Amino acid sequence: MRGILFAFLGGACITLQGVANARISEDIGTWQAATITQLTGFLMALLIYAFVRDGDLGGYRKVKPLYLAGGAFGAVIIYSEVTAIQHIGVTFTISALLIAQLLVTFLIDTFGWFGRPKSKMGAPQFIGLALMVGGVLVMKL
Repeated sequence: MRGILFAFLGGACITLQGVANARISEDIGTWQAATITQLTGFLMALLIYAFVRDGDLGGYRKVKPLYLAGGAFGAVIIYSEVTAIQHIGVTFTISALLIAQLLVTFLIDTFGWFGRPKSKMGAPQFIGLALMVGGVLVMKL
């Protein structure tokens, strides 16, 4: 149950962040909005870490360099999401974003990328994805 609650919290924050970034970018530009968002996100994470201290910061040496660059995806995410919101609106952007996430997670699970165990994807998973895509198309019409 806790995982689902955090998933909903994260999903809500992604949407709120996207809308806020779109508004910021109207005034100062998209890359500038991404910069401010990344900076405030870093400061918030640093503040939370200062209080929680739930891990070994020195353990970063064990992490593959490719994975340490994961935060850099944030800049691309922000730029892409802001640009999409400005062109196709919030609802369609978030819907397309979720479908893209599912497609990539299917690939990761199916092929075992990034050290993840391989998982078989069957008809129920593909039907679910098709229903999501169909739902988005219906919403857009």
